[in-house]
Amino acid sequence: MAHTTTDKLVLALDTGTTSARALVVDSSGAVLASAQQEVGLDTPQPGWVEQDAEELWRAQLATARAALEKAGVPVARVAGIGIANQRETTVVWDRTTSRPVAPAIVWQDRRTADDCERLRGAGAEALVRRKTGLLLDPYFSGTKLRWLLDHVPGVRERAAAGELAFGTVDTWIAWRLSGGRAHVTDASNASRTLLYDIHTGGWDDELLGLFGVPRALLSEVVDSSGVVGESDPALLGASLPIAGMAGDQQAALFGQACTRPGMGKVTYGTGCFLLLTTGEHPVTAPPGLVSTVALQLDGRRTYALEGSVFIGGAAVQWLRDGLGIVGSGAEATALAESVTDSDGVVFVPALAGLGAPYWDPYARGGMFGLTRGTTAAHLARATLEGIALQVADLYQAEADGAGVAPQEVRADGGAAASDLLLQVQADLLGVPVVRSGQPEATALGAAWLAGLATGVWSGIEEVAGLWSAGATFLPQAGAAGDLRRRWRAAVDGVRGFARETR
Repeated sequence: MAHTTTDKLVLALDTGTTSARALVVDSSGAVLASAQQEVGLDTPQPGWVEQDAEELWRAQLATARAALEKAGVPVARVAGIGIANQRETTVVWDRTTSRPVAPAIVWQDRRTADDCERLRGAGAEALVRRKTGLLLDPYFSGTKLRWLLDHVPGVRERAAAGELAFGTVDTWIAWRLSGGRAHVTDASNASRTLLYDIHTGGWDDELLGLFGVPRALLSEVVDSSGVVGESDPALLGASLPIAGMAGDQQAALFGQACTRPGMGKVTYGTGCFLLLTTGEHPVTAPPGLVSTVALQLDGRRTYALEGSVFIGGAAVQWLRDGLGIVGSGAEATALAESVTDSDGVVFVPALAGLGAPYWDPYARGGMFGLTRGTTAAHLARATLEGIALQVADLYQAEADGAGVAPQEVRADGGAAASDLLLQVQADLLGVPVVRSGQPEATALGAAWLAGLATGVWSGIEEVAGLWSAGATFLPQAGAAGDLRRRWRAAVDGVRGFARETR
C-alpha cells in the first residue's frame, strides 16, 4: 500500500529497560520515522536495580516529539498512541503531584528474594501458581510493591488513604501522557504483577491480602486494544487517543504476527523472552515456565507460555561497558566471528540471577574453561553462545513440559541483528529461526494494537498480513551437543557457587 498524505498514522511508544523509543507508523505498516534515547539504571546495592521513573517519562516524551518531527506530518493525522513497556518494573507515585515516592524497582531487581523464599516456605506458591500462572520470584511486581510499602516511610499509610497510585511502566506512561486522568493497565501487564487472576480477569482479593497491597493503589484493567484516554494537548501539540497497551513481550508476540496457537517468537533485548501462543484458555505451565495473558481484545483474553531470561543483550552491553573489550553489539559479533569456536569457554550470564527454567535469584555469572590461550574473541563468542544456550533451555522446557514447541521461531530485538547469534540459536534448537523484517517488533505490535482500536486496520488478519520475514537461519549439524553438555556443567557451577557462598 502506497503512503499518501491523508493516511492515518499511529505513534508507537516503547519504554524499555535501557532505552525509550518511538515510531511513527503508516497504514501500510511502514515506519516513517523513529527516535531513541538511552535511559540509565542504578545498582545501589548488590542485586538491586533501580530507575528514575521521571527520567523514563522525559525520555519517552522526547522520543515521541522527535519521531513526530522527523516524520514531518501534521499531528492531526495521528489516529492514536500505542504503548509497549518493560514489564514488572514497579512505580508508586503521588496522585496529586504525579511525583514518584521512590525510585522505580526494575524487573531485574533481586532484593525480595528472601521474601519470596519465606512465602514459598509458608506454602503460598501453590495459590500464586494456580491463580496467576506465575512463580514466586523477585522478578514479578507483587513483592517489589510490598517492599516499597514496607520500607519507604509513610507509603503504606498514604496508599491505604488513596493518596498514591501504583503501576507498571505502561500505567506510568499513560498517567503522564493523560495528565493524570488515565490510571489504567492492560491485562497483559496486569498478569505480571502476582496480584491478578488470569482466569477471572481481575485483581484478586486473596492475592492482595497475601502481599499486603491496598486495592486503593490499583489501576483499572483494560483491553490491550481500545481507547482508554487522551493525551494532554500541551505535550504533543494535539489531544491524541491512547489506544493500545501491552507488555513489551506480548506486544512483540503480536508484532511478530504469532496470533495462532503453536506460533512462537524470541525477543533478544536486555533479556531474552520466548513466548508460545496457546489460545483462548490458559495452559498449565510446565516446571520452570509461566502461563501469561498474551492480549485482551474486546474483553476476551488469549494466553501464552513464556520463558524469561534476565540477561540477554545486556551481556553484550556488559562486554562493552563492564569489560571495555568491544564498542558496540556489531563489534562484539565481528570479534566473535573472528574465531571458529569459543575454545571451550562457557559464559553463564547470570548477572541478575537465573530466570527460567531455573528461577535462581542467588546465582551470579560465571566464566568457565579459561586458559592462557583465551582471547577477547573467545569471550565474545562465549557471550553470544551463552545468550543462545539460555533460550535453548526455554525451548527444551516447553517441548518437555508442555509437549509443544514452535516448529519455527521468529526473532526480533537488538541482538537479533547478529547473524552468528541466530545461526547458533538455530543449531541449538534444531528448527529454523526467522529474523523479522522489522526489528522493532515490540513497538510495531503496540502500533498495531492502537491502529486496530482507531480504524487504521480492520482486524487481526489485516495486521498479521503486514508482517514480513527477513533472513532465515536453518539448523546445521555440528557441535550443539558439546555446547549443551558444557553449558549444563557451567550452570551447575554457578548455582553451586551461589549456594556455598550465601
